[in-house]
Amino acid sequence: MPDEPRFDDLIHAPQRLRICAIASAATHVEFGELQRRLEISKSALSKQLSQLVDAGYLSEERITRGGRPRVRLSMTDVGRHAYLTHLAALREIINAPEAGMQPAAQTSTG
Repeated sequence: MPDEPRFDDLIHAPQRLRICAIASAATHVEFGELQRRLEISKSALSKQLSQLVDAGYLSEERITRGGRPRVRLSMTDVGRHAYLTHLAALREIINAPEAGMQPAAQTSTG
């Protein structure tokens, strides 16, 4: 369980948030699978992954499968912690009562 909620700007970008969600649900995920699921170009995905790898949130491993080189990505402990605390921060935002908000006045037409 995360320590305390912490909003993470790096993770929050839509594609990186989706990458973290996919990576957190698996032991590892291949580059091609991420590209297929996110429906983005190789260059766009590479850019997003580089930021997560540089931050230490993902690790990458080069493997050969079926005689073809592949890149396999895994979420690090640091990345998993950052992702979980970010999710907790989002839950706080979503679940926070709207302080001082009054219900919208209902109008009737008669």
